[in-house]
Amino acid sequence: MRKEEVIAILKESGVDFLRVLWCDNANVIRSKAISTAIIGDNFDYPAGISPAQQAVPVMFDGIVNNSGLCPVGEVYLKPDYNTLTLLDYAPGHASVIADMTHKGQIWDLCPRNYLKKAVAAASEMGYKINAAFENEFYLFRHSDDDTKPAPVDESLFAMATSMNISGEVIGKISRSLCRQGIVVERYYPEGGNGQQELTIRYDNALKAADNQIIFRQTVHGVTMANNLIASFMPKIFEEGAGSGCHLHLSITKDGADITGDPAARYKMSADTERFVAGIMRRMNALCAATMPTVNSYRRIKPHCWSGAFNCWGFDNREAAIRVITSPDEKTVSHFELKSCDASSNPYVALASVIFAGLAGIRENLELCPPVDCDPGKYDAKTLAEKNIKPLPQELGVALDELEKDEMLRSAMGENFYKSYSAVKKTEWNYMKTFAIDRERKMLLRRY
Repeated sequence: MRKEEVIAILKESGVDFLRVLWCDNANVIRSKAISTAIIGDNFDYPAGISPAQQAVPVMFDGIVNNSGLCPVGEVYLKPDYNTLTLLDYAPGHASVIADMTHKGQIWDLCPRNYLKKAVAAASEMGYKINAAFENEFYLFRHSDDDTKPAPVDESLFAMATSMNISGEVIGKISRSLCRQGIVVERYYPEGGNGQQELTIRYDNALKAADNQIIFRQTVHGVTMANNLIASFMPKIFEEGAGSGCHLHLSITKDGADITGDPAARYKMSADTERFVAGIMRRMNALCAATMPTVNSYRRIKPHCWSGAFNCWGFDNREAAIRVITSPDEKTVSHFELKSCDASSNPYVALASVIFAGLAGIRENLELCPPVDCDPGKYDAKTLAEKNIKPLPQELGVALDELEKDEMLRSAMGENFYKSYSAVKKTEWNYMKTFAIDRERKMLLRRY
C-alpha cells in the first residue's frame, strides 16, 4: 500500500496509534505503537528494538546465554503495510506486521524473513505452497488463580448447547476477523471444557502465517473486551483435551493444484508424495519448530488425535500427517500436519516444514505405505516391523534432532539457528521439571 493511502485510512478511521507487531523466538507477539500524528515522518521505520529481543525466552524479559546477541545496536521494524488492519476490539488502534531490518537490510534473524526464504526456495523449484493454521483454544472466566482456571462450559465435542454459551463471543471474533480480511470457514466446540475451534481459509504461505498472528491477536483482544480469557496453551489440563494448531498444506505448480492425482497409487501427485516423505524424514527435528515448548509434549500422546506417531494415513487423525481425501474419496484435497501447536512461531514452523518438504522432492524420497488404523494399538514388535516410530516425548530430544539436522540449520542460517536454539534450550532447562500446574501459571496467558 502507498504511503498516502495508508495515512488516509488511518486518519479517516480515527486511529490514534499504529501497533507495529513482531513475533519473537519464544512466539510472544510483541508490539510498539507509534502515534499517527508522526507516522508521516516515520513511515518506513516507525520503531526500533534491541537485537537482544530475539534472545528473550517465554518466561521473562532477559537475555539468554549463547544466543550471539547483546543489547548493543538497533534493529528497525519495517512495516509490511499490506498487513494493515483496523482493530475494532481496540478503538483508536490499528496494527501492521513488520520485518526486522539491520543497517538498512533485512535482518538474518527475522523469523518472517525465514519464511520468505522458504517461499522463494519453493518458487525457484516451480512450486507455490498454500497453507492454513487450524486453531484450538480454551475460553475461561476470570479467576483469582491461574493454576485453577474456570472454563466457560463443561460441554462435549461439537455439543450444540455449548454454542449457546460461547456463540456470542465467537460471533464477535468471527466478525472482527472478517473485517480484517480473513475468511472464517467453520466453528464448533472442541472436546475440552470450554475449548473451541474456529477455522479460517487457506492462503499463500506468508499470508497464512500473517493471518495466524492476526487470528491470535483478535481472539485475545475480543475475549478480553468481553471479560473472558482465551488461551492457546497446548496442554492446559492433564486429563483434558490438548489444543493443537494443525498445519494444512497444498501445493500448486504453474497455477494448478497438483496436490492430488486420482490416477496415482496414493491419490497424490509424485511431488506431493515426496514432499510428505520429506516432512516425515525430518519430523523429529521439525518438532523443535512446530512444538517448541516443554508443555507441547504433554499433548502428544497415543489415542488423543494429536498425531503421536511419525506416519501418514488417509483421513487418519492418529497419524502425524493426515492426508485428506475429497468427499468422493477419488483424490486428495490437501494434507495436515497434526504435530503443531500455537506455541510455535508460525513463520518458523511453516518455513521449516516447507524446507523439509522441498528437500524430499529434491532427494526424490519414496513415501512409505499409509497407516489405516490407530498406530497406538500396535505392540512394539509391530511398530518396529512397520517402521512406525513415536514422536519425541520431550522438547530436549527435538532440540537435539534439530541440532543434528544440517539441512534445516543451513536453511535457517547459522545466526538465526543459534539465537532460536539458545532461547529454546533455555526454556527447556528452566521448565523441564515443572509440574503442569506451574506450567499453566507460566503459560496460560502467554499464549
